[in-house]
Amino acid sequence: MTKEIVEAVGVLEREKGISADRLMAALEDALLSAYKKTQDAAKYARVEVDRSSGDFRVYELILPPDLEEQLLDEVEEEAGEPTVDPETGEMVYPEPPEIDQERLMQYRDQIEERDATPDDFGRIAAQTAKQVILQRIREAERDNVFQEYEDRLGELITGIVQQSDSRYTLVQLRERVEALLPRGEQVHGERYDHGQRIKAIITDVSSQAKGPSIIVSRRSPELIRALFELEVPEIADGLVEIENVAREPGYRSKIAVVSHASGVDPVGACVGPRGSRVRMVVSELRGEKIDIIPFNEEPARFVAKALSPARVREVLVDDEAKQATVIVPDDQLSLAIGKDGLNARLAARLTGWRVDIRSETEFAEEEAEMGYQEEEVSGRCAAILANGKRCPNASLPGSRYCGLPAHQELEGTGSDYLVPPDDDGGEPAEERSGEEQPSADELVEEQPSLEEVLEGEPSPEELLENEPSADEVLEEQPSVEEVVDEQPGAGELVAEEAQEGEQR
Repeated sequence: MTKEIVEAVGVLEREKGISADRLMAALEDALLSAYKKTQDAAKYARVEVDRSSGDFRVYELILPPDLEEQLLDEVEEEAGEPTVDPETGEMVYPEPPEIDQERLMQYRDQIEERDATPDDFGRIAAQTAKQVILQRIREAERDNVFQEYEDRLGELITGIVQQSDSRYTLVQLRERVEALLPRGEQVHGERYDHGQRIKAIITDVSSQAKGPSIIVSRRSPELIRALFELEVPEIADGLVEIENVAREPGYRSKIAVVSHASGVDPVGACVGPRGSRVRMVVSELRGEKIDIIPFNEEPARFVAKALSPARVREVLVDDEAKQATVIVPDDQLSLAIGKDGLNARLAARLTGWRVDIRSETEFAEEEAEMGYQEEEVSGRCAAILANGKRCPNASLPGSRYCGLPAHQELEGTGSDYLVPPDDDGGEPAEERSGEEQPSADELVEEQPSLEEVLEGEPSPEELLENEPSADEVLEEQPSVEEVVDEQPGAGELVAEEAQEGEQR
């Protein structure tokens, strides 16, 4: 039997990675506990197992009276005083003091030993060894699982749903390894059926008495990043990098991508041929919409792109407060804000800037009331906005304009105005003439008054005096008889028609 123990310990050390010394020490502790339960067991004893032959012996420890009293006093002080049970009100006394092996081994030179191995201890030893070895195997497997997944936080894993209830979903990662998907880490509206294969992110690994606890999540933004790394080779190779991810699980996500290689389009690489790559990610996320935004170092352009699919007219940035005022056409305001502010909220998370969205009409009204103080700053964009003020954004290196596409289109046109100030495309009237235009009050003063206009006109009485009377008008008209006499008779008309027929 002893030879079998040595062989079993060697196999476990090779296959399970369990240290032989650790197993032998655990076996000695178990055998000592089993010996103390036998009849006529010594008060103090130790068990020694031979590492090569597997033979075990029990030795009784004989302590000098003064050493035993000293050690017992030390143990009683560590145990503490009796306490009162708060529920029953009874006194709770600590367990009878017992001197552990480590303390006894410190005074081994003062302690006598005597062989006290029982005659029938072999059967007890075999059963105890079996239990200890099985227990140590389970502990070693749990430790190996913990060490394996401890360093895999944030990693994408694939598992099979085992069971699901109102508290959590149990996901099997591999044989005898399971993870928990709590309700708080699940996406609203998703169903997890038995046997279904799902992907998730490891968020926490902790060691517990029953084994390691592995927590996974389907809501983490890192799930988006990991899925794109899985589907897009350029991201896995480092040619394209995901700068940031903003996500509302189950509704919409935005990712900012940048290329580190010339000639590689980061957005096109993530979309894939005919949208095949992004379609795989959307399918795994059960239809969650994904916006892929090109990352830009210039905040104004980055914020404008982050509000996609809405079209942005202008972006005014405040570098100190990290706030961007975005001006959009009136028909794009609801699209830029999104349902319940979803699009604006995701854009703010993605860029790290506070985004304030204004329609053109609303912005014009606010500007008319308050106005915007502008300063002449070198390196500033030269574009003149629709409201007549200069763009506050910084110009790009080697250009007079900032990164907004509408402003870049002004390059080479010879004009800095986004909207022509008048129909002929020239400069504003006050800039062309160099003179101040008269105000509305001055124009009104120059117009003649109503009295001055009417002063040279004849009065109604004078107009009536110059008009002929009704009798004079009737006298000038010819009578009915005179009109009839001047008309040709019927016979004359017939004769004329006959003459015309003969001529034809």
